[in-house]
Formats: sequence, C-alpha cells, structure tokens
Amino acid sequence: MVNQHAHSFDDQLPLEDPTALARFGKLELVVRLLVEGFMIGQHKSPFKGASVEFIEHRQYNPGDEIRHIDWRAYGKTDKYFIKEFEEETNLRGYLLVDCSGSMAYSGSTLSKFDYARYLAAALGYLLLAQRDAVGLVTFDTQIKNWFEPSTSPTRFQEIVRTLEQLQPGNETRLADVFEAIFPRLKRRSLIIILSDFFGEIHSLLAALKHLRHARHELILFQIVAPEEEEFPFSHPTQFRSLENARHRLLVDPLRLRSYYLQNYKQFCRELALACGHGGIDYYKMLTNTPYQKALGAYLDARVRRKKH
Repeated sequence: MVNQHAHSFDDQLPLEDPTALARFGKLELVVRLLVEGFMIGQHKSPFKGASVEFIEHRQYNPGDEIRHIDWRAYGKTDKYFIKEFEEETNLRGYLLVDCSGSMAYSGSTLSKFDYARYLAAALGYLLLAQRDAVGLVTFDTQIKNWFEPSTSPTRFQEIVRTLEQLQPGNETRLADVFEAIFPRLKRRSLIIILSDFFGEIHSLLAALKHLRHARHELILFQIVAPEEEEFPFSHPTQFRSLENARHRLLVDPLRLRSYYLQNYKQFCRELALACGHGGIDYYKMLTNTPYQKALGAYLDARVRRKKH
C-alpha cells in the first residue's frame, strides 16, 4: 500500500514548476522524489568508487599488517608506527545559502530563498547519493549555521531541518562573510554558493578570487526572480528594501526601467565574466526555472572538471 501511494504521489509531482512544487509537501519528501526522478533519467550511475587517504600514525601492535608500517618514521625514531587510513570520498562539498533580506523577494513565484533552499537540499541529496561528503553554511550579515562535510546517513535530515527553520531577514555583505568563511575551510573543497549576489561587485569578486587562489572549486547559482530580470512594473509603485524596512521609495517604474535594467545587466555581466576568467562555474537561475536544470548543470560541471 505504501509503495503504491508513493508512486501515485510521484506521478502527481509538478516537477517543472518550482512554485507549485513548494506547495506539494514537506521539503525532505519532495526533494527525495525530485532528485531520484532526475537520476532515473541519467544514463550514468551517480555512485562512484571511494579511495583512501592517510590521516595519522599510531604505535604498532602485534597483528598489524607490516605493509602499513611507516619505515621513514622508524628511521627517525627507531620505533614502529602504523599509518592509519580512512575512506576518502570523491570530494568535500559545502552548500552556502544566503539568508539575507533580499532573498525574501517572491513576486509571481516562490521566494528566492525558498527556491535556494529547495535547490540546496536537492544538491545535498545528490552529493550524498554520489557518496560525497556534504556540509551546510547559512549566512546573512554573519555565519548562522555551520555543518562540516559528512557522509553520515543523517546529514540530509540535518540539512533539511536547518533549511526548514530558517527565515531570511538581515542585510548581508557577501565579501565580509566569504572572508570569514575562508579560514574555516580546512581542506580543499567544492563550494556551492546560492545567492542573488546583490552587493558591491568589486569586493565580492575579490573574495571569490581569494577562495579560488586556495584551490577551492566554486559553483555559483545566482537566484533571481523573473521581475528582477524583466522589471515589468508600469504603474507608480512604492519599492521597499527587504533588508531595511525603513528604506522606501515611490517611483515611476516606466522612467526607472531603462536605468535599472542597464545597471542590473551590467552587474550580472561583470559577475559572469569574472567567474569565467577565474575558473568559477556560474549559472543564473530564475525562480521559475525547473530544478532539474540546476542539477544537470552541477553534474556537467563535475564531469568537465574531472576531465582537466
């Protein structure tokens, strides 16, 4: 009976419509069905083999395999030490989710934040399905949550529970947040950032460049609403800041439209060009774009990097 119900539920999922999908059920259940349905359509299995990585020494004990003795350490100390190993996943991935006030904008679709957290949960589930370690960092003006990458079976539930409890609110200074994150990254990692990236472009690009110089792999998903992309407003409208409720401005959208679109397109162009020059994968995702497009973009980026 349960399987039959699950199949009928899966058949009814509006997979191509993120706004309708967000109303369909709990985040965990919807994301599982979304990603599993996506992977069924892929020709390659998402599962990869694991390797091993040396982590530390311990003193030799009778019965330990001689092949694991570190003879260099023996030459220096005249004592036997065993190299201990652990399974190493294909990569360590961090999902960085912007919870600042500007992410609360919804327009005609679900909010940018809701889109970002569904996408983050889907990417987390996909990473774990590939036996990769995944962590989560959420932020506004500062870091709010930090989960180190793990392959634990409970990690997906931890990510979902955290994302479900969050609400966007404060302002953000992305460059400052990224500079605060940088020292806490202990090893080379894949960093997936979900944000609208609105802010001072030059300091943002400097912070991203800093991360790339440390040999971290970066994938940026710029989450924007269709209204931000098209600015379809025509009647006198009061615009208010989602990061500071006191900032309100009554304007004539028809007079503002060309100026807004010019600046918005220039910002997105500079971000995309800088990412291209810096070896950063960049994707702009409108909040009416099916999540499958982002999942496919992620897999394409991984395949492309493995070839280099």
